[in-house]
Amino acid sequence: MESSSIDLKNFIRDIPDFPKPGILFRDITPLLSHPAAFRAAIDQLANRYRDQRIEAIVAAEARGFIFAAPLALELNAGFVPIRKPGKLPFDTHSFHYELEYGSDTLEMHSDGVLAGQRVLVVDDLLATGGTVGACCRLLEKVGAEIVGCAFAIELTGLGGAKTIAPYPVFSLLKYD
Repeated sequence: MESSSIDLKNFIRDIPDFPKPGILFRDITPLLSHPAAFRAAIDQLANRYRDQRIEAIVAAEARGFIFAAPLALELNAGFVPIRKPGKLPFDTHSFHYELEYGSDTLEMHSDGVLAGQRVLVVDDLLATGGTVGACCRLLEKVGAEIVGCAFAIELTGLGGAKTIAPYPVFSLLKYD
């Protein structure tokens, strides 16, 4: 089956009241368990960025890794994980950021992305943009050239694209 002919929305499961009442969770696991749908998602992401000279794909743990690693292979780019503190074994750059109820820190190996490298930030879902925004700030700190931010799903009503502006956002699927 041609990957462009697959309707990816058919592989997203809606789970009401998860993780708490009033939340409609968009579950990607049916997409991941269907090889043709998963391949179509990676192909569609790759086709959007194929001519952008991407040198590194960056993603925050953990679900972003699922899309970022195969996309990096498809674009012949490196994959650079961004993780919570203490999870990376080498020297790191870190970025501390505020959340609605508290704060968090993200880290990346100090040699993961170099100044001037063209990077694409990838995650499974764009909601409020807090984590991806922090990834972008960390990449700015090291002098990376952020080409854009790509997602499997974007929840447009939560305003994440505004949070990560001025970086362009590309999403395979959008929900209000």
